Order: sequence, then C-alpha cells, then structure tokens
Amino acid sequence: MSLTVPPSLLRAAESGPVDDEDFVACVRESLPYAWQTVSRVASELASADADFADNQVPPPTEAERGQLLRALASDAIRSSLERHFGVKLAFQNCHRIAAFRPSAVDSDTYRRFISVRGQLLNQSPELRDC
Repeated sequence: MSLTVPPSLLRAAESGPVDDEDFVACVRESLPYAWQTVSRVASELASADADFADNQVPPPTEAERGQLLRALASDAIRSSLERHFGVKLAFQNCHRIAAFRPSAVDSDTYRRFISVRGQLLNQSPELRDC
C-alpha cells in the first residue's frame, strides 16, 4: 500500500474533491523518507543559483527505497509534491531524484537529465537491482 489514509481523508475523497494540502499531509505521514528526500532537494534548489538540485545517496533500507519508488511512480503523489514545493521532479533510478525550477524544464540541463543518454550514464552494476 502506498499511503496510510486517515478515515477523515477517505470520507472526504468519497464525497468529492480533496484539498491538496490534506493529501500532501497524508503523503508526508505515509512516506516520511520520500518526503524528507524531496523536501531536502527542493530546499537545496531554493537556496542555490543552479537549475536543479539532486539526491545521489541511496536509501539506507529497502523500505525507504520503496517509499521513493511509490512516491515518484504515482502521478497523483508526484504532482502534489511538485505543486507543494514549486518544483518539477525528475527521477532516474531508485534514489536519484532531482528538483528542477519550473523555468528550467525547457533547458538543456533538464533535457540531458531526463534523456536516454542521461539514464544510461547514471547506471552502475551496484544499482542494477535497486
């Protein structure tokens, strides 16, 4: 299961649209490692002049790796994180998450990061089964 949904949030979803901040709070509580990682790269980006900031440190456990995969594989979770932090997220493997400024999405840096070549160059035998 991706998220631990409080009964009140489930009731809200059953009766209509859900407030984005309520959903983000559910993500933060359900996927704390993913939240911390995305929060950190978004914060690093906000305090830098670069077009992006990224995480290159593998998760310490399989459970934490799973959190990252669930957060970034879900369109709803990923897009809510992007809206909350005001970034565009890019994901290359089990841990390489980058936060880009929305204005950089059309940049060469972003296109290189999300390219097939970028994906291949970011591989290593240690990451084969990540």
